[in-house]
Amino acid sequence: MMEPRRHGGFTLIELMVTLTILALLASVAVPITRITATRSREAELQRSLAQIRSALDQYKVAADAGHISKSIDDSGYPASLFVLAEGVVDAKDPAGERLYFLRRVPRDPMCACPELRNEETWGVRSYASSADDPQEGRDVFDVYSRSPSAGLDSRPYRDW
Repeated sequence: MMEPRRHGGFTLIELMVTLTILALLASVAVPITRITATRSREAELQRSLAQIRSALDQYKVAADAGHISKSIDDSGYPASLFVLAEGVVDAKDPAGERLYFLRRVPRDPMCACPELRNEETWGVRSYASSADDPQEGRDVFDVYSRSPSAGLDSRPYRDW
């Protein structure tokens, strides 16, 4: 007696179950990917803020030590973020060597404005303004992100 010939392949139900499982896995993977990308940008924001703030503090120390010329009513902080990378002439060096505080000003990773230069992506606070209402002025005492968004911990990026 001859057995009927079996054709290899999948049934419609097997294909539907497989597609359902794939769709479920994709719906879980997309949010995880977004959270990972946001977490990475937040870590970059923290590094950039720390780097710029450290450079501002180093500039202030150099100004207070007499390496940077300033007037009596100056705070000792740079006039712009660009100065940190451009460098300033060392007032104590007879050869006129320059002091550099940053290789380049990092870009705010939360800024979605490609037309802006790196130093323009940051909000700056002058020494004379309050922390609650940061305003630009004659110098740069601190920096903050201009992004209106909040981080994964619900704190606005502006307050970091």
